[in-house]
Amino acid sequence: MAFSINEFKSRGLTKGGVRPSLFQVQINPNIGEDAVALDKFTFTCRASEVPAATIESVNVPYFGRQIKLAGDRTFADWSVTVMNDEDYVVRNMFEDWSNKINQLVGNVKILPGNSYKFTDALVTQFSKDGGVIRAYNFVGIFPVQVSNMALDWDNTNAIQTFDVTFAYDYWVPIQVGATTFIDTGEPGSQAFFPQFL
Repeated sequence: MAFSINEFKSRGLTKGGVRPSLFQVQINPNIGEDAVALDKFTFTCRASEVPAATIESVNVPYFGRQIKLAGDRTFADWSVTVMNDEDYVVRNMFEDWSNKINQLVGNVKILPGNSYKFTDALVTQFSKDGGVIRAYNFVGIFPVQVSNMALDWDNTNAIQTFDVTFAYDYWVPIQVGATTFIDTGEPGSQAFFPQFL
């Protein structure tokens, strides 16, 4: 096929392409987190991702040869980058959440059972006109790392940031305007984010 810029324009990025900067991250307040901190997190979360979902392969040997079969699905950890404000509200929330999972000094869990992970998060991507074009629900999140914060006299004209890495059970894409999530296998947590349903 001969190169044609007109054909690319008509068959390629016909909607103009998704902008990676047009997104929002929300955490559902379901385990007693400070609602003020969660609201502020939505505005100070400056970077995120939709992590990989991998189906491993299983090698089955037969007479010196191998065939590959589909194995189990695994989900990579999910990370966000947060801008730190002088009130430390968001940083304090994540440190407190982590401390309830395993105390810094006491080395024990405060929250009963698995209640530390009974919450969801939502990553939403927006179109250039402000409409929702895609959303991903992360089920059963909890922080496994609240990262370091760099302190440096040479680092001027910048806002301090830190990263939070979460483990979770799985993520599912949300069909915008639909009544259920895609391929959840159960009702899931759609009531957490009813604006997309």
